[in-house]
Amino acid sequence: TLLDTRTVPGELKWAASPSEGGWEEVSIMDEKNIPIRTYQVCNVLEPNQNNWLRTDWIPRSGAQRVYVEVKFTLRDCNSLPGVTGTCKETFNLYYHESNEDRESYIKESSFIKVDTVAADESFTQVDVGDRIMKLNTEVRDVKVTTRKGFYLAFQDVGACIALVSVRVFYKTCPLTIRNLATFPDTITGADTSSLVEVRGSCVNQSEEREEPKMYCGADGEWLVPIGGCFCSPGYEEKGGACKACSAGFYKAKSSDAGCFKCPPHSHSVRDGATVCDCHSGFFRADSDPPSMACTQPPSAPQQLISVVNETSVVLEWAPPRRLGGRSDTSYSLDMVARSQLCLPCGSDVLFSPGQTGLKTSRVVVSELRAHTHYTFIVHARNGVSQASGAGAAQSVSVSVTTNQAAPSPVSSILAIDVTRHSLSLSWQQPDRPNGVILEYEVKFYEKDQKERSYRIMRTFSRSVDVTGLNPLTVYVFHVRARTAAGYGEFSAPFEFSTNSGIHAVKFSSCRACIKVYVQKRSKYSKTKQDSEEEKHLNPGVKIYVDPFTYEDPDQAIHEFAKEIDVSSIHIEKVIGMGEFGEVCSGRLRVQGKREIYVAIKSLKAGYSDKQRRDFLSEASIMGQFDHPNIIRLEGVVTRCKPLMIITEYMENGSLDAFLRKHDGQFTVIQLVGMLRGIASGMKYLSDMSYVHRDLAARNILVNSNLVCKVSDFGLSRVLEDDPEAAYTTRVRRKIPIRWTAPEAITYRKFTTASDVWSYGIVMWEVVSYGERPYWDMNNQDVIKAIEEGYRLPAPMDCPVVLHQLMLDCWERERAERPTFSQILNMLDKLIRNPGTLRRTGGDRYIITLQPWSVCEWLQSIGLERYRDTLAAAGYTSLDSLLALTHQEMDRLGIITPSHQNILIASVQQEVLSQMQHMQHSMVPV
Repeated sequence: TLLDTRTVPGELKWAASPSEGGWEEVSIMDEKNIPIRTYQVCNVLEPNQNNWLRTDWIPRSGAQRVYVEVKFTLRDCNSLPGVTGTCKETFNLYYHESNEDRESYIKESSFIKVDTVAADESFTQVDVGDRIMKLNTEVRDVKVTTRKGFYLAFQDVGACIALVSVRVFYKTCPLTIRNLATFPDTITGADTSSLVEVRGSCVNQSEEREEPKMYCGADGEWLVPIGGCFCSPGYEEKGGACKACSAGFYKAKSSDAGCFKCPPHSHSVRDGATVCDCHSGFFRADSDPPSMACTQPPSAPQQLISVVNETSVVLEWAPPRRLGGRSDTSYSLDMVARSQLCLPCGSDVLFSPGQTGLKTSRVVVSELRAHTHYTFIVHARNGVSQASGAGAAQSVSVSVTTNQAAPSPVSSILAIDVTRHSLSLSWQQPDRPNGVILEYEVKFYEKDQKERSYRIMRTFSRSVDVTGLNPLTVYVFHVRARTAAGYGEFSAPFEFSTNSGIHAVKFSSCRACIKVYVQKRSKYSKTKQDSEEEKHLNPGVKIYVDPFTYEDPDQAIHEFAKEIDVSSIHIEKVIGMGEFGEVCSGRLRVQGKREIYVAIKSLKAGYSDKQRRDFLSEASIMGQFDHPNIIRLEGVVTRCKPLMIITEYMENGSLDAFLRKHDGQFTVIQLVGMLRGIASGMKYLSDMSYVHRDLAARNILVNSNLVCKVSDFGLSRVLEDDPEAAYTTRVRRKIPIRWTAPEAITYRKFTTASDVWSYGIVMWEVVSYGERPYWDMNNQDVIKAIEEGYRLPAPMDCPVVLHQLMLDCWERERAERPTFSQILNMLDKLIRNPGTLRRTGGDRYIITLQPWSVCEWLQSIGLERYRDTLAAAGYTSLDSLLALTHQEMDRLGIITPSHQNILIASVQQEVLSQMQHMQHSMVPV
């Protein structure tokens, strides 16, 4: 309340004009018989009354709209004889804003009229005699925002009126707590429809989950709570406050619903625990969640037995009697060798399936030395074996002595003399003779004859002269050694050729005479061999195998895809048309498994062998993938017609159509979550050395949980119905221009880096809700624009960090683009820190469109070269650029057609985005 005449002690002493014969200050009794000071006037007999009464200066105390409550009584003109035409039953309310209270004289013209106030009830002479007070109460609101305070004025124009009381007040939304955030006492806005946005602050022992906001309405009511806070770890919500978890309870994360009782074998002795401490003798691994019970290391393995087979030992044991309450028990082996020669164990000993991290309780140890005493120690560990105070892993041991064994193969053969009809060969003793070598056996044959006809020679030494050979002929040699335990295995094949006899040469250098034998290629192509080599170099990494390397496509499909009995498939409806035939939805019921919904692609009748191979190749590709963000192949039908490919069913269809249908309905975090799923799937594909070549939102499918999965692995697919969508290269292969990296368009260099470029376009499609990349530009203009440095601008409301990631994906040099692993890490950081997504690229334009914004905008689209040209012609704001035409740009010297198209399309898109953004910001939430 800024003024209440009922509470003012003594006289009011307001300024009245005229000072005599107008408003008069008097004392009266109010309706509760309490004496108050009022003003009254009753000049009803004289015409043209203009009596003013002005209050003292009233400070507005930060209020933007004040309310004036006037309680008054008014005499009925009909009850006054002889006042026809001069008596009024209304008065006027005025105000005047001022920064100080020393204005002794204020012109009537400087006051602003608020309203003409009329009485709902008037009194008569009879009412006065009966002392019936008919009190009127009227409230008017006044917007006061330009000065520190204001005056009120009451104008009488000929009424018989008494101002019983005047109260001036403003409204506030009172201090409140919502969603664990405190919102302070807030003054309402200047307009009756305005909403004042207020940011709340988290209560004690809480932290922000999403920025807490509310809006203070003009009537003093809080509206539209947004966001809020979580109680910090160790605290839970009770009665709008965060209270500490009591002893015996804990809360590990702020997002947890409340405090939980300590899990088994743990306790908390103080209030506010975020984790419960383990009891003595129990432990928790670093990776164990706080909700997991504390556990113990396992006891030693039991019943270790060994079986010796020459130089191999089979070890088997039973699991520990006590697993410690965990299911992650693993085993490892140590080995100690003891012999008369005191030889070390050696790194050539083989452990199958391995030496550490074993989940199985059986290991075969091979390549041991003969007649050697070994001790094997089997350790049992689990997740808490290394925890502080847990002690060493529990173990059990066994000792064995290996038997006599055949020697290992000879590792190399040298040709030390070559003539027209003979070869002199030598070799080193096997790495592991496993006893005394009694003799060597040499097997050889002409290379062209393979092993259909061969000869055997035996020698006690480590060399042999082979005679009776044909000139200029390649021979293949194998050597093996024999001990008392028998013959070892033959060596790998080594090839040597006799000469013509014209220049017989005796080689004295091993480098000159060694010829390394290269194994004959298998049925797989170089692609598959390279893949196998990569697998060997990177154990545990699965490498994609191109199905077209198989001579028989049925071999590939049966290796990578499961054959499904057609009786297990129930087709329900047609959902689309593919390149090869209809696409249907239906159900798949495999014996022993639950029924699932699936998508079914079928190969139409009358197909060619090439169409059949291309159709099945997609299944051969999909069947190699197993990832939650890659479309899953359920199986194929190839043993009856029509041929079918069965995949999981994605309820929401393609991502581009899904986004267009739900334009603007997702949060930025949801969109980033979709992009994260796509990046995860592409990282998996790139790790397998698979290049997609056609990554686009139309080839991403979305299920009912909004999980995005990469699809469309066909090699002969139709890219789009739009003939402008693909560009045919010199080898007549269509390329989706708008999604393809420059090097892939120009040189057909498709790599994971070109897939990264395509992923950047997919990001743009997702954030723009399925808008067409490069809008209506034709393909040639797109190619030229990209070559000249143009890149797609940020979509409306696109966070700066996301557009920067897009630009990184569109680096001209493919080595400069991020990997999918780096992209995935970046998106994970954004999801963990959503505050980084709040600043959008459009923010710098929405406040004001200054001339420098044109320069920055030109730089963002790669056309900064025209900055001075446009500025000299008077185009200094984005609004003015809307008037640009092709003819005007020709006049200015901007004659490149692709640059003209980019300027017109981009400025229209930018201004439209700003207008839409401003419209959104004006709508109350």
